[in-house]
Amino acid sequence: MPLYVFNWEKGMMSMTIRPFILDGNEVAANIKALVEGDVKKLIAGGIIPCLATILVGDDPASATYVRMKANACKRLGIQSVRIELPGETTTEQLIREIQQLNENPGVHGILLQHPVPHHIDERAAFDAISIEKDVDGVTTQGFAQNAFGFAAFPSCTPAAIIAILDHYRLPVLGKHAVVIGRSPILGKPVSAMLLNKDATVTTCHSKTVNLEEFVRAADIVVAAVGKPRFVKGDWVKPGAVVLDAGYNPGNIGDVDYEACLPHVSAITPVPAGVGPVTIATLLKHTVAAAMKAQGY
Repeated sequence: MPLYVFNWEKGMMSMTIRPFILDGNEVAANIKALVEGDVKKLIAGGIIPCLATILVGDDPASATYVRMKANACKRLGIQSVRIELPGETTTEQLIREIQQLNENPGVHGILLQHPVPHHIDERAAFDAISIEKDVDGVTTQGFAQNAFGFAAFPSCTPAAIIAILDHYRLPVLGKHAVVIGRSPILGKPVSAMLLNKDATVTTCHSKTVNLEEFVRAADIVVAAVGKPRFVKGDWVKPGAVVLDAGYNPGNIGDVDYEACLPHVSAITPVPAGVGPVTIATLLKHTVAAAMKAQGY
């Protein structure tokens, strides 16, 4: 275990015995507790907040994610409508399903589980979702609003990362954040959100030359590359905060957790890190969409 921790305010090292583990379950519970009152208010008025999830094909990992989200909805009193489509569904057929959900006043949020089969135009499908029901923050319009800092429903995993930083009062202003990944629903939006919080942001990706050198310069590292144990311990500078947004088979993140522990001041585990906060954020957005639809 490390013999030091980084003092963010003084910019120096001090003695300690172990890094701080950023508990995603604690953050998720806090978010859900804040949402429970709105759920009760809606139900008292005869409205049950409803999230519709669309699963195309039979990918077992995607089916597991959809089931986890449905169970989380049930525990909070949110209705979950699950739509399963065969793998051979076309882009046009998928968009028609989405449009029907857009027109259904009883549905407040729409989540298209990704990835979809390769023959489907995923971007066209995402952009078919009404902005008022885009609770997963996947539309082009939602991305643009997020970049400008006023999205009602930013992408859930990036929002979860920011929620963890906020919950544990980890300074972002003026810090150098390195984001590894540039997907339009994770890497790019979290880069924008960190920039909007006055971090200096470097966005890296699979073609970044000397990637480890960028990571070694980071005060905050966000790993969103989709490769197990990709971020090595000797990449991380002493006192860095590491947020692992990866989830690979075997409950393995994108960070080599054990190797990074001796270097970090704070880190999210996998599981029980960013994942539960992502789901809690999705529920929060769904309830907010229902509240807005009812004029609250």
